[in-house]
Amino acid sequence: MSARDPRLWIGILSALAVALFALADVGRSAPGPVAAVHGNLPAMHGGQSCRQCHGGLFSTMTAACLECHAPIAEQLEAGRGVHGRLGAERAGQCALCHSEHHGEEFALVNATSFAQAGLGDPASFDHAKVGFAMAGRHLELACARCHVSADVPVLREGERRYIGLSQDCASCHHDPHGGRMRVGCADCHGQESFALLAAPNHAAVLPLEGGHARLGCADCHVDGSAHALAAVGERRAPSRRGCADCHASPHRDAFVAAAAQPGRDACATCHLAGHDTFAAAAAILTREQHAHAGFALAAPHDDASCGQCHVPGGTFAERHPGRGPDDCRACHGDPHGGQFDGDRLAASGCVSCHARTHFLPHEFTVEKHAHAGLALTGSHLQLDCERCHVRPGADEPRVFRGTTTQCDGCHSDAHDGFFAAASQSRAPTAHGQCAHCHAPTSFAEPLSGFDHGAWTGHPLVGSHAEAECTSCHRPARAKDAHGRTFGRVADAFPPADGCARCHADPHGGHFDHASLPAEVDGRAGCARCHDETSFRAMPHGFDHGKWTGFPLEGSHAKVACSACHEPTAAHEGGRSMARARGNTCAACHADPHGGQFATAGRTDCARCHKPGHFRSLVFNHNLDSRFRLGDAHAGLACSACHKRESIGGRELVRYRPLPSNCVDCHGMHEDQLRRRRRRGT
Repeated sequence: MSARDPRLWIGILSALAVALFALADVGRSAPGPVAAVHGNLPAMHGGQSCRQCHGGLFSTMTAACLECHAPIAEQLEAGRGVHGRLGAERAGQCALCHSEHHGEEFALVNATSFAQAGLGDPASFDHAKVGFAMAGRHLELACARCHVSADVPVLREGERRYIGLSQDCASCHHDPHGGRMRVGCADCHGQESFALLAAPNHAAVLPLEGGHARLGCADCHVDGSAHALAAVGERRAPSRRGCADCHASPHRDAFVAAAAQPGRDACATCHLAGHDTFAAAAAILTREQHAHAGFALAAPHDDASCGQCHVPGGTFAERHPGRGPDDCRACHGDPHGGQFDGDRLAASGCVSCHARTHFLPHEFTVEKHAHAGLALTGSHLQLDCERCHVRPGADEPRVFRGTTTQCDGCHSDAHDGFFAAASQSRAPTAHGQCAHCHAPTSFAEPLSGFDHGAWTGHPLVGSHAEAECTSCHRPARAKDAHGRTFGRVADAFPPADGCARCHADPHGGHFDHASLPAEVDGRAGCARCHDETSFRAMPHGFDHGKWTGFPLEGSHAKVACSACHEPTAAHEGGRSMARARGNTCAACHADPHGGQFATAGRTDCARCHKPGHFRSLVFNHNLDSRFRLGDAHAGLACSACHKRESIGGRELVRYRPLPSNCVDCHGMHEDQLRRRRRRGT
């Protein structure tokens, strides 16, 4: 093992500590002999082992004392007994009360010990300080009668002078009940004599006075019952009873529960234990107690005498019928003739509409009226109650129940039943069909979101959605019989179907011809081509050839509509574009042939040209003319035969009439013909 090994140094230091301790112990000398009770203990070595009481190097004298005196340590730990109640500072100084080294005859527990602990003279020690209040015969006893070692000069090992006794009476006295009683002796017996049944703690449960003072114990604590004397205090059985356990209560449970107070029986609020009977004159309710019955004696009942409401004599039920503060009809007549009997308002009675202190003026507010089936809003707020709730006769009550909540119950139908059919398909409202569209503010202000299409069959889309209502419903100057000024469509426009009811046909019926389709994809009338955004818009397209007989082909398909349908400034008949000049080429185009191809005054350009393509010829010279082009002529340019000349004062290409004989173009050469004949050709 090296010199640096820590185990070596630990061993050396430990040996030195033991040596020093031995030297210190040898050098001590006791100040005097210890008491015999300590000196007789083998562990004390005749009083020469200081460490047993004063502790070692790492202990204290208090710890050394408690190591031997374990019961004292338990008292200190639990805070009970004499030592446990001394306080931490005094309890930690054993030598303050128990000094040593005064000789073998010295008593470690003496009068000075009691005085130092603040306990006074041992002979008059107050046992209440250790949880046992001594009285009566116990005060006459000497200490040694209970503490048998109290006067022993020297205790033997294991003996205790004062501690270790039980406070149970049976630890000293014979139990004549054979252990049948569940409570302590002191609950029924005092310390004067067991023969005296004082029941000193009975007042904590029930004072034995008045009617109870004349009863014997067995009258209430019947043998064999849960409250028998032998069972009193048993945890499994009730040890405390209320008045109702023995006496029948005529009161309602609600009243008893309201009168209950913490730690006190509810009956005791009015009936004290000192009363001889429950009907004693002293059992009179105060105003506060009367409120527990559910009827506070406040205005207007604060001046009424008891006899006005509770008739003297008779049974309890007759004197106290159990009326509530809001049960007005129990004493007052019903001015409404039973209209609210069985009604949901009957649950709260008259105070649903009237104050508790007076019937008039009533307190039926606008908010409460909303629960009656008709919320008072808008124009209804301005009406007097009598306007709707009338008296059928002078002596009859005003009518409240059964008053109509339907609009048509008070207001005539300004639409003369027009919306009745449409209303049938909708969920009914609480106030009839008028509420679908109108607010209670004013009939002149319909609700926003009126579905014009669903109610009238004419949905407002496109330009119609942007138009003012008065565009179709022109206001009348004077109100009609219903008070209405909002005009009807029928008053402004003649009866007709579709767009034609309001809009004139700018096409003059041209597209209603029997040869044209009456419907296109389910759309009829103007909707075959137009929508409601604008008549200029044709969202479904327009088949020009189908609807006009003039298909737009070639160059015609590329030109703007305005090239043929000239815009008009005056929108005549609702039109903004003029009709086309015609459906022939000549209606728009000048005849470059000067009428050479006219037949009966009309030129059919399509005989020679493709529609929209004047330069694309479909003319077949062999089929469409009287002059067939043979091999000699087929290769010629048209201009070889059709030359420009003056026709009708215009320089035009001559197409017809042209000569068709050879000599008309080639002439006659006689000399050449004669030579050919001579040669035999």
